[in-house]
Amino acid sequence: MKYAFFVVDRLEGASAVLVGDDGRTVEFPVLELPTPLREGTVLRVRYGPGNAPDWSSAVIDPKEQKRRLREASKTLGKLKRSDPGGDVKL
Repeated sequence: MKYAFFVVDRLEGASAVLVGDDGRTVEFPVLELPTPLREGTVLRVRYGPGNAPDWSSAVIDPKEQKRRLREASKTLGKLKRSDPGGDVKL
């Protein structure tokens, strides 16, 4: 079974703006997504017919969310260690 991951980029009223791993942005009704939903929530969605996301299969994936946060934290740490400090001169 093939899955796609989408991250909640932002909530705009009754809609959630989701960004897929492939870079596409989708606006979807909050009421049709699993709860609790907030910015940064990672959703795992099964592909349906026609290789399109089957939104009824969307579930929150806390393990994937934690993995992504750890990876981002490592990347930020590497960037901080390589920062020479001071102002940027153009």
